Amino acid sequence: MSDPALAAATAQILHVENGQARAPVIRSFFDPATFTATHVVHDPLTRGAAIIDSVLDYDAASGRTSHATAQQVVDYVRAEGLHVEWQLETHAHADHLSAAPWLQAQLGGKLAIGAEIVHVQDVFGKIFNAGTEFARDGSQFDRLFHDGDRFSVGGIDAIALHVPGHTPADMAFVIGDAAFIGDTLFMPDYGTARADFPGGDARQLFHSIRRLMALPDRTRLFLCHDYKAPGRDHFAWETTIGAERQGNIHVHDGVEENTFTAMRTARDATLSLPNLIMPSVQVNMRGGRMPEPETNGTRYIKIPIDTL
Repeated sequence: MSDPALAAATAQILHVENGQARAPVIRSFFDPATFTATHVVHDPLTRGAAIIDSVLDYDAASGRTSHATAQQVVDYVRAEGLHVEWQLETHAHADHLSAAPWLQAQLGGKLAIGAEIVHVQDVFGKIFNAGTEFARDGSQFDRLFHDGDRFSVGGIDAIALHVPGHTPADMAFVIGDAAFIGDTLFMPDYGTARADFPGGDARQLFHSIRRLMALPDRTRLFLCHDYKAPGRDHFAWETTIGAERQGNIHVHDGVEENTFTAMRTARDATLSLPNLIMPSVQVNMRGGRMPEPETNGTRYIKIPIDTL
């Protein structure tokens, strides 16, 4: 079956590799508290930039937020003279709160996510009993990407690829010769993302990963998380398609769909929920914004009992 979106992304990557287009400059900021990598991508000629998967500092014990991690991004953007065009989310994260609205207020840029966020909003809107005042149409975002949608960062071509499985709304963003793949693959020595959240599907994740692995081997991959595999003494969040195809411990070339699905399902059954899933999903399904204040002027995070 032909895959026009994948073909377009492949042509874009090869265009950069052959020296016919600019490669983006990428600076990553790793937050060890949530094991999250935020990536700032920019066109070295126009200085147009995108910020991908930002982090809002959140103390679960006190319920307090701060912007120390996001401020590092602001300082870098300003020091480099970048113009932020996009605040991109690969999906509605369950392990950290997004700082995109705060960064948008500081630096600008359109807030964007995959169009299937409406499915996530519907599922978790019910789980958290968010009420009719919570819009489930994605209107909290400035743009909803569909598979194959084209856009640009400065003068560098970019394309969105729908890669569901971890959640229904996961998107990979191929910008020049670099792909930002969210929670699909981790570093080769760590494997793959879980697929047991509501709306997740291990078999679907396998197909999304194989789709990504059809990109050229030299494609630079930038991951959303790293948990430091046993035996590795440092965090890492950049690899290549070729390295994943050859060495990913869960899904290297030759691993069949049924084998992967059984492994992923069994492994997910042993995992605890992320520590910050309750606040993260409630905030991130709203585009990184807190729930509306209640009658006393205070915002609250709900914890459903015996539900997840």
